Amino acid sequence: MVRPLDPRTRIAMLTRSLAIQGSWNYEILLGNGIGFCVEPALRGLPGGVGGPAYRQALARQSAYFNAHPYLAALAVGALARVEVDQVDPVRITRFRTALCGPLGSVGDRLVWASWLPACSLVGLLLFGLHWSALGVAVGFLLLYNVGHIGLREWGVRAGWRHGLRVASAMGHPVLQHGPRYIGRGAAVLGGLALPLAAHRAIGGGAPFSPIPIAVTIVTPVLAVLLVRLHGRAEAWRVILMLLAFFVLYSVVR
Repeated sequence: MVRPLDPRTRIAMLTRSLAIQGSWNYEILLGNGIGFCVEPALRGLPGGVGGPAYRQALARQSAYFNAHPYLAALAVGALARVEVDQVDPVRITRFRTALCGPLGSVGDRLVWASWLPACSLVGLLLFGLHWSALGVAVGFLLLYNVGHIGLREWGVRAGWRHGLRVASAMGHPVLQHGPRYIGRGAAVLGGLALPLAAHRAIGGGAPFSPIPIAVTIVTPVLAVLLVRLHGRAEAWRVILMLLAFFVLYSVVR
């Protein structure tokens, strides 16, 4: 039976995770940040704050650690759990070292390569829809931080729940398949946002006039067709067809 994490402790760990990079340095990277985030849970160790168990655990958790700063919350929850369960220190050290690589690579793919570009394209779409500068900034920040803070909050809870078996949490569908689906969504957003943003940037009128609407519809449809034709049509044939279309359009116009 998993011992429940006290809500106040969980909130303290989550809040501290927002500053996990506050003491980042080239020697131990996120090490001090991990110790800072885990510390609220260590206060319940035998002897209390300042006791030998507390001091040793805090020193152990403040050593070198490298991971994605958002997904490091998963390590924070898991490491807090194994320290509170008083797992053998040698085993904790090995476990801590093993967490670094997976949490770094998965976090980079999910956040930097997928979620951040997708949110940026949403901001670009809002710009193309003639939102104000403040509206674009607020829209982007709200969307981005829903995912960002949600990932941290899930990480603390899942890490505490799984402890040494935290690898099972790494199999979560969002972590495994999220980058692929977010990437596909970002491609569609790009097809919608870029024409509208370009239209506004060159001084175009309302975003729902015929030309930008036509371009916005045609662009993602063309992108889907190109993906479907991958491996079945040579690139030069597709380009010739597009050139022929534009020539015909210019003549008719």
